[in-house]
Amino acid sequence: MNEAMQIKEARGDNSPRSLCSPGFKNWNSIEWKQVHRNVSRLQARIVKAEKEGRIGKVKALQIILTKSLAARALAVKRVTENRGKNTPGVDGSLWKTPGSKAKAVQHLRRKGYKASALKRVYIPKANGKKRPLGIPTMRDRAMQALYQMALDPVAECRADVNSYGFRRHRSTADAIEKCFAVLSRKLAGRWVLEGDIKGCFDNINHQWLLDNIPTDKKMLNAWLKAGVVHKGAFHATEAGTPQGGIISPVLANMALDGLEDALQARFGSKISPRRKACRINLVRYADDFIITGSSPELLENEVKPLVQNFLSERGLALSAEKTSITYITDGFDFLGQNIRKYRDKLLIKPSRKSISNLLEKVREIIKSHKSSTAGGLILLLNPIIRGWANYHRHVVSGRVFARVDHAIWQAIWAWAVRRHPKKSKKWVRSKYFTTEGGNNWAFFGETYAGVRVLLFKATSLGIIRHIKVRQDLNPYDPAWKDYLVKRVAKSTPGSGWVPQGAF
Repeated sequence: MNEAMQIKEARGDNSPRSLCSPGFKNWNSIEWKQVHRNVSRLQARIVKAEKEGRIGKVKALQIILTKSLAARALAVKRVTENRGKNTPGVDGSLWKTPGSKAKAVQHLRRKGYKASALKRVYIPKANGKKRPLGIPTMRDRAMQALYQMALDPVAECRADVNSYGFRRHRSTADAIEKCFAVLSRKLAGRWVLEGDIKGCFDNINHQWLLDNIPTDKKMLNAWLKAGVVHKGAFHATEAGTPQGGIISPVLANMALDGLEDALQARFGSKISPRRKACRINLVRYADDFIITGSSPELLENEVKPLVQNFLSERGLALSAEKTSITYITDGFDFLGQNIRKYRDKLLIKPSRKSISNLLEKVREIIKSHKSSTAGGLILLLNPIIRGWANYHRHVVSGRVFARVDHAIWQAIWAWAVRRHPKKSKKWVRSKYFTTEGGNNWAFFGETYAGVRVLLFKATSLGIIRHIKVRQDLNPYDPAWKDYLVKRVAKSTPGSGWVPQGAF
């Protein structure tokens, strides 16, 4: 069956042909519910075709989706409303007005498309090094978002079940809960291979991606070979996917998917006697992963070489300085948490590094705002403290929260006393601290609008156990609609959330 016939079959009688019509003019008149519904309907059909093994129909449906008006509008909406909406690429162009967005939808087509070079910037890492970031132009971002919509349903069907990074309705909390599940049992593996891939995004082999990623090869090759511009000089890209590209996380995930199958081929399925004896379990979040085992020799001599061979096919390698084998009673850090067994009881707590990073950031803000008002300082600190506490509220963090609150209070008290060297401490306390909900030292202030605000305390958050997502969830499959609605309702009561689309 040729491509034209496959597209005709995939379109079907109920396909929204009107999506390809050129009549779209007014950005503000778009009915976004209908847009989401049309895109989700096509994505659900891609999932169905992928599960049936109908590769030709998958490709045809992907073509229909990338040509559809709804998907093009949704791609433009995504890149003009995310955090990078005000950051231009090498062409300096931004889409801020309804007219420019409507025009962008009309010109978002494969024919005549040529990817522009990325603008190279460097952002600092926690270890003092700098991470290269490539910033595409708005048009390139929108095109990547468009093709990512067509690729992601296939990626979800092929993903490793215990992969939790850069996937819808999955999070670091799910990965940590999986760690608890595989390490808390008495018969669990007591040795852990902590894996970290060296420059994952920067080193993925381009040819492997072109041979194995089920998307438009011409478009993919254009993004991979676009090159970067730094300080006015052009540099070709021979490997890797650009950090900053919308489609890059999906490409990286698909490159790493298959590690679960490789382990299964060597040690058998999870119910096989050998795998049970070896106690092999994989948990991965993006390019960070752990593999449990029954002994350090097993992990060093069998598992580690298997992982290295798997990665080498993709142009990747393990980071020597970040990859290690650890005994569970010594504990290890994973995704900002410390995981350790104390007399056969597994406890997961915020890592020392995570605590240190938070306090360092808080102290730096306080130090650099010596002349700020109390209200202004609180508005700067609250989002940081609240975000950190929300991230760690699912683990054993009650005592840590109390220590963090006390350390922040000490920094705030020093800030307040320093501002008024000639005043008594009693006067300072009455000016900046009040009693609120049983707390006699609640730091307060007023915003410029005269609104009274209090410093957020980590201990004000209750510790809530996170319920891990079902490992076989596919958010593009309509069969999971009821599960997703119930899951979100439990996590955010009263939200009334329902999955967007045709489900």
